[in-house]
Amino acid sequence: MDCLFCKIVDGSIPVSIVKQTEKVTAFNDISPQAPTHVLIIPNQHFENMGRVAEADPELAGEILKVTSAIAKDLGLESWRINANTGASAGQSVFHAHIHLMGGRTFAWPPG
Repeated sequence: MDCLFCKIVDGSIPVSIVKQTEKVTAFNDISPQAPTHVLIIPNQHFENMGRVAEADPELAGEILKVTSAIAKDLGLESWRINANTGASAGQSVFHAHIHLMGGRTFAWPPG
């Protein structure tokens, strides 16, 4: 499989790891959209977060737990998480991932 994020998990592509567990890897986004922008991915390949939730709800919970722990470790008082599912929703890497962004005010509603 020629998956960018699988190569990050196996160490073939070096990144700035923020946190890594047996099931989850988190690393700084190479094109940050906020002062803090971390990607949290399952170490096992799933196409998107919907597939993770269907196949392994416990893993989906672990991903959210790690996301929250990272936000706390980084001292974020508020943050945004986002999971794009499908190309028309903005997903560009088809390995499940959550974006954790913080360190600035986000407009609401978006746009």
